[in-house]
Amino acid sequence: MVDISNAKTMARTLRTSLSERSIELPHSACLELVARQFGFADWNLLSARLEPPKRPLTLPRNWFALGSISDTTHRLGLDPERPGTALIESLVARGRGKDLTGLIAVLMQSIKADAFLGQRLRLSADLRTQEADLATIWMRVDGDERRGLAFDNMLDRETEGPLTGTTDWTRRSIVLDVAPEAGSLHYGVFLRGYGRVWARHLRVEPVGPEIPVTIIRRRETCDAANLPGGPANLDFCER
Repeated sequence: MVDISNAKTMARTLRTSLSERSIELPHSACLELVARQFGFADWNLLSARLEPPKRPLTLPRNWFALGSISDTTHRLGLDPERPGTALIESLVARGRGKDLTGLIAVLMQSIKADAFLGQRLRLSADLRTQEADLATIWMRVDGDERRGLAFDNMLDRETEGPLTGTTDWTRRSIVLDVAPEAGSLHYGVFLRGYGRVWARHLRVEPVGPEIPVTIIRRRETCDAANLPGGPANLDFCER
């Protein structure tokens, strides 16, 4: 047996053979029988042993990973199968090993606020999810004196909020005012818990006063020193 596909083929063959003898078993039961043939207590343990480990993803240039994660819980970066698309995914299946419930994996960018002072700013992106506990975009405006000025991660919305489960490409946006005393801007995508989220077509752009802000919330901040002067690599094309 080389990989997990062989084990699944064995389960299908077993089910067919039993059916020919008028013994009907669901595919899941046949998977369990195959696992026991190889000395494992259940299918979850066998499949975990057979699935090849996933390689770390390459981070897009000017972006970095953050959150309550490790190399064994999540991977973040450019999707090698979808140019111009970032991916955040959990590496642990539900019910196996470490519990990922509540852990947050963040792909983010931080820049100086100088070019946007006094303006209303919109962050927008297309998101797609697969069996995700929760996936969303977020943006924060910080002051120079280590104090948050505005923040939105869409979690408090009744409509057009975070995505859960499996969804097709969906546009989401956040609008915040950048106060004259702002020092830095921080924004990105995050996945909470299990599943996958893809992000593409990110934009950070000024909008007019006719576009309402989405939410304002005070948060702690970080020092704006040494941050880039503006958004970069929003199309995830640069490694």
